[in-house]
Amino acid sequence: MTPQQQAFLDRYLTQLTAAERDAIPQIIAEYFCDDEYNANECARLIDTKVKRASCSLKQGFDIDDEPLPEVGRLSLVLDWAKKPVCIVKLTQIKIMPFNKVTPEFTALEGEGDGSYAWWHQAHVNFFSRYAANIGATFNDDSDLVLEWFEKVY
Repeated sequence: MTPQQQAFLDRYLTQLTAAERDAIPQIIAEYFCDDEYNANECARLIDTKVKRASCSLKQGFDIDDEPLPEVGRLSLVLDWAKKPVCIVKLTQIKIMPFNKVTPEFTALEGEGDGSYAWWHQAHVNFFSRYAANIGATFNDDSDLVLEWFEKVY
């Protein structure tokens, strides 16, 4: 983390008890999406509590040998310039095939026009591009890691 990111995180952590800090399983800093416009828009939507969920291609975790997110994880949400915007806490995680993701979940992602059709097309485009970049494949049966979160700071 940059000094600016760490200072932002520390301001939140000082509000917690020692027991609450000790119970945090993971802390990461990240921006959402893979381009400036969408990263900044997602950060804005999260900060205004419109976006309360997200999903990732599970193959990405497998290929990078990265642990799956855990309930209770804190994410320092960054804009494209890697400046901190807010902090969210994961409240639920589920692995599910792309074609089983519900309209209720996609509405919580809060992006685009809010429709399932918009979400579906945007995510087919995103996951197809992402899978090609990491040497994976993407199709309707590909597992996603669904994450529900709440803004805490």
